[in-house]
Amino acid sequence: MPPPLPHDVPFREAFRVWLRIALLSFGGPAGQIAVMHRILVEEKRWIGEHRFLHALNYCMLLPGPEAQQLAIYIGWLMHRTKGGLVAGTLFVLPGFIAPPGAQLPVCRAG
Repeated sequence: MPPPLPHDVPFREAFRVWLRIALLSFGGPAGQIAVMHRILVEEKRWIGEHRFLHALNYCMLLPGPEAQQLAIYIGWLMHRTKGGLVAGTLFVLPGFIAPPGAQLPVCRAG
């Protein structure tokens, strides 16, 4: 039996919030982290300030994109593996879709 989750946030609601964060998260890691903080810590209160900052500090020590690592960690914290995968995937999805979406009209115009 898996350990109990530290909250009572339904997965469906968390999915919608991660999608919202993903759609608002343009502007580099500082902006992405600020959006996550505003929504997850201040609005939803799903994670405390101390825990958020501790996780952010740890992610900054690791090589790679700290904003993505932070999203994956908080998703994992809330819903274990499934939450981490969803948070990480939704976090990069707009950046994956936007460039080809912006290039398509240019290519069609010739």
